[in-house]
Amino acid sequence: MLVALVQFDLRIPGCTSLKEKRQVVKTLIAGIRQKFNVSVAEVDHHDLWQRTTIAVSAVDSESYHVKKVVHEVEKFVDRQPAVEMIAAELSLHYPDD
Repeated sequence: MLVALVQFDLRIPGCTSLKEKRQVVKTLIAGIRQKFNVSVAEVDHHDLWQRTTIAVSAVDSESYHVKKVVHEVEKFVDRQPAVEMIAAELSLHYPDD
């Protein structure tokens, strides 16, 4: 079994309020969940208008599949016009059985 966690540090250049930011983040998270069936949460920069960090996790028995899903999620986030990716950090964990 493999657990993959990727954190996306994102800039939201068009936001002028926290309300506007929440709408962008909510839409992005819903799109990721719907398209990839993974766990997603905003994990940092909650009080900044133009920054956020989104964490995505996936678990599977096949490491190839998990890595492929994470790569596709990264491409999806990078293609979103409302956000700019500053960094993406991937962590892979092989828990003891």
